[in-house]
Amino acid sequence: MTPTKTVLTLSMLSLSVLIFFSCSKNETSTELSKAHLEVYLTDDPADYDEVIIDVRDVKINYSTDMDNGWHSLSQVNARPYDILRLVNDKDTILGKTDVDSGRIEQIRLILGPNNYVKIDGQNYPLETPSAQQSGLKINLHQSVSAGLLYKLLLDFDASRSIVKTGNDKYILKPVIRATMEAQGGAVKGYVLPNTFNTSVFAIQGPDTLAGTITSNGGYWIKGLNAGTYTLAFAPSDATYKSQNKTGVVVTNSLVTTVDTVRVIR
Repeated sequence: MTPTKTVLTLSMLSLSVLIFFSCSKNETSTELSKAHLEVYLTDDPADYDEVIIDVRDVKINYSTDMDNGWHSLSQVNARPYDILRLVNDKDTILGKTDVDSGRIEQIRLILGPNNYVKIDGQNYPLETPSAQQSGLKINLHQSVSAGLLYKLLLDFDASRSIVKTGNDKYILKPVIRATMEAQGGAVKGYVLPNTFNTSVFAIQGPDTLAGTITSNGGYWIKGLNAGTYTLAFAPSDATYKSQNKTGVVVTNSLVTTVDTVRVIR
C-alpha cells in the first residue's frame, strides 16, 4: 500500500471512529481504569420441548454479604430465554458492564413470573418464588483486572434444574456453573499533543481488528487476541501526520503499556 493510500485509509477510519464516538459517551480516565464484563448464558441438553427463563436483571457482588452490596449490570437484555436453544456450544449475551478491578464474589439472576417448561406441547409453569425476589445466586470468587475484557459464562443444566412434584407441579431448582476468563489482552498508552482527539487502530497484516479514540490523550483497546500488532495513529487535526508503531506484543490476560506517541506536523 502506498503512503498516500495509507493516509487516506487512516483518515477514513478516523472519520468513522469520530462519528461513532460523537454519538456515544467518551471514555473518562475512571472508565479506562475498569475491567469490562460480559455475561453469557448457555445450557446443556434436556428432554423437554422448551424451557423458558424470564430474566429481568443480572447483578454482581464484590462482597460475601448475601443480602447487601449487589449492583445491577449497566446493560441487561431483560426478556424470556428458551435455554434449550443454547446447547451445543451456543450462547447468548445477558448483559454487560464496566466493573472495578478486584474480586467478584457472586452473581445472581433476577427472574420475572413468565417461567415455564413445555412438555409434549403443553406448557407447565415453573415455580421460582425465591428467584423472583432475591435472585438465583451463583458463587464466582474470581478476580478481574483493569483494562481487560472478561466473559462470564453461566452454564444452565436444565435436566437437573427442573423438579416434578407429586401433584404434577414443576419447580425450578437451578443448577448453574459459572466460569469466567479474560478475552485476550489489551493495550494502553498516551498520545501527544492531547489538545485534539487521535484515532488509534490495532492492525495485523491487512486487517484492522479494533479501534478507539483518545480521551485527553489516553487510549485503551481491550479484547485483543494474543499476538503482535501495528498501532496506527490518525490525528483529527489534519495539520498533524498519521503514523504507525510496529511490534506491539499483546499477551492473554495482560495489559501492554505502549510508550507515549507524539504525532508531528
